[in-house]
Amino acid sequence: MRLAIIIPAYNEEESLPALIQEIKSLKVDNVEIIPVIVNDCSVDSTAEVARNLNVDLLDLAVNIGIGGTVQTGMVYALQSGFDYAMQVDGDGQHPAAEIPKMIAAMKESGSNVVIGSRFITGEGFQSSGFRRLGIGYLRVIIRLLTGLDITDSTSGFRLYDRKALVAIESYYPDEYPEPEAVIYFKRKGLKITETPVLMESRQGGKTSISFINSIYYFWKVSLAVFFSYLKS
Repeated sequence: MRLAIIIPAYNEEESLPALIQEIKSLKVDNVEIIPVIVNDCSVDSTAEVARNLNVDLLDLAVNIGIGGTVQTGMVYALQSGFDYAMQVDGDGQHPAAEIPKMIAAMKESGSNVVIGSRFITGEGFQSSGFRRLGIGYLRVIIRLLTGLDITDSTSGFRLYDRKALVAIESYYPDEYPEPEAVIYFKRKGLKITETPVLMESRQGGKTSISFINSIYYFWKVSLAVFFSYLKS
């Protein structure tokens, strides 16, 4: 089994070395793990740091945002013949030690998509109260529209099989894509499951989602989720 760890990175020079070291030291039976950094035209030294880490590097010439960056990495994994691909944030919030849990959950459930949720057990970093409120709101909306109970729809800690990668190659939402992607995957007939994971606070860099941006985020995501549902 070949697993690509797709790491979308924008100005993550501080956190990448430790993250890559953790991933490379990870041992999972019968799984070859390959880190792939997708540099979204960072303005810091992310590209230079990545080149020195001996990983596969996709160095984008222009900034295309998180959705396009993730899709680029997933298409690379699909076309390079990987059996599975996992999205891991470049800011260090997704510990490599949690990756085996995701692999085991996919094997046990037979799912095409596994989402790592920080809220199932309530352990580890839980984000701010305002964001938890917004994520709870999205949980209700997604359940009403799809019947799926996704506790952490904004989680970017996700594992995909090749059927899911084919769907992502055709389409992936652009800005703040994770909740809308759940609707899309459901529409494509993919089996989605969550598994509990521990997350950490970001290990470097600076979040682009301020309080004001968070309000915009949940408003935009709500509209995107509804429009994605109407396409089905």
